[in-house]
Amino acid sequence: MHGRRPTIASLHGVVAAAHPLAAQAGARLLAGGGNAFDAAAATAAALNVVEPYMSGLAGQGYATCYVAAEKRVRTLNFVNPIPQGFPVERFTRRDDVMRGALSVGTPGNLAGWCEMVRAYGRRTLGEIFAPAIALARDGFPLIEFNVEEMRGAALELRRESALFETWARTYTDGTGRVGPGFVLRQRELARTLEAIAAEGPELFYRGALARAVVGHLGALGGCLTMEDLAAARAIWCEPLAVPYRGLLLHTLPPPCEGFQFLLTLRLLEGEDLSRLERNGVAHLDLVWRAIRIAAGVRIAHNPPAPDKLAWLLGDEHVGQLRQRLHDGEPVTGPTEQWTESAATPIATAEPASMAEHHTTSFSIADREGNVVCVTQSLGSVFGSGVVVPGTGVCLNNFLYWADVNPRSPNRSKPGGVLPVCMAPSIATRDGRPVLALGTPGSYGILQTQAQALVQYVDFGLPLQDAIEAPRARLMDGRAVHPESRIEPATLDALRQRGHDVMPLPAWHMRAGGMQAVAIDPGTGVMTGACDPRRDGYVATA
Repeated sequence: MHGRRPTIASLHGVVAAAHPLAAQAGARLLAGGGNAFDAAAATAAALNVVEPYMSGLAGQGYATCYVAAEKRVRTLNFVNPIPQGFPVERFTRRDDVMRGALSVGTPGNLAGWCEMVRAYGRRTLGEIFAPAIALARDGFPLIEFNVEEMRGAALELRRESALFETWARTYTDGTGRVGPGFVLRQRELARTLEAIAAEGPELFYRGALARAVVGHLGALGGCLTMEDLAAARAIWCEPLAVPYRGLLLHTLPPPCEGFQFLLTLRLLEGEDLSRLERNGVAHLDLVWRAIRIAAGVRIAHNPPAPDKLAWLLGDEHVGQLRQRLHDGEPVTGPTEQWTESAATPIATAEPASMAEHHTTSFSIADREGNVVCVTQSLGSVFGSGVVVPGTGVCLNNFLYWADVNPRSPNRSKPGGVLPVCMAPSIATRDGRPVLALGTPGSYGILQTQAQALVQYVDFGLPLQDAIEAPRARLMDGRAVHPESRIEPATLDALRQRGHDVMPLPAWHMRAGGMQAVAIDPGTGVMTGACDPRRDGYVATA
């Protein structure tokens, strides 16, 4: 209407996901009597098919859930420990583990999907995986973002001679080329999903599929073992939460790195942002400074023990950081991982890579009051680039997010936890869920969610408008990459305040791909919103 997307709302259930067919798969489960947990697993499995470069059963991720029957928020961690045989001593920088067999972390997504269904779902895996199996077997036509991502991946993976042939056969009929309308059929993946539906997730973690994964990785020089797979778990844990403008924002505790997102909100809650010009100099300067300060704290204390985390988010420490927020001096520091010059929370750092933002997030609410927000990934585009022959399974490259710098105090250890920059969130008011919000974007996740929340909560934009509002990705040093819809004069003024501004195009996936659902607890109306930076779509039951 009037050149805007229509508002998508329902009383029966809403799914906001990164591809139309995946959103419809989740809505199909809701319409068929499933709940939000069933729909989450169905949406996740369908995304494996229609967005194969972003996530899949061999990826990792997190979920934040509101369980209506228990009247509480719970979080589910399905990011598994680093493989026991990971040879961290062989590496000195992240790019050393960008692709190939040694980049593969222990898969957790399938365990997470199945645990949500086991704990709270009501449908069988056969029913839940049916939409994904049909899409994989029958095929689906590639749309714009599919084509863009797969063409880019083909250019890169051609350089990986040990990986390209199987990848190209799986996703391009062996040609290495795709175009709009190309019908992608993944019959091997369909058979794999059918087998898992029949035999359960043990097939992937202890059975024949596990042996196929480990055997293929071993032939390529990988380190993942049957013992690593057998130890994979999806673990329920109490959420981490902070107040913001009458809401309580929940996400996962460490080793999830979502506490940076919450610390940013703690810093901003002391500011009356609503009095400022939206997208003006003062608004953006405050938000960008808060993001960079919070990133520095996360990097300096990663992952914090519970008592340290309580202090980092507590009033004394936040009060100290708010002084830094207002001291007028440029904030310079890392936003991703520790660097040699990052010994303090605010320090100069070398520019970081901006290539990694391949993750997906979706939000679901059902008529019973359950709400699920999931962020999951393969890591980079098509993860490690390793596709296990005969299975259709593409493996993640989560060890690219391990800290391999030999001088870093946060250096990863074989068998140790793997901190990951995701923050699927649920906001409650008076104990009832009112918003599920998540995004992809690598380390930008912890930045762009705060930016969208400010647009929605502080400036009162409708949810779809808040997601469409221009955002920025902050990189190491003082680099900021805002979408160019922000006024040039505003960007010039921000440069004068010490931000090294290098604009992106008007719309760019580097600023995330957000999917959200808002719930009115008074009326029960659920409103979905999706991100036009990718193939976001809202479907209703």
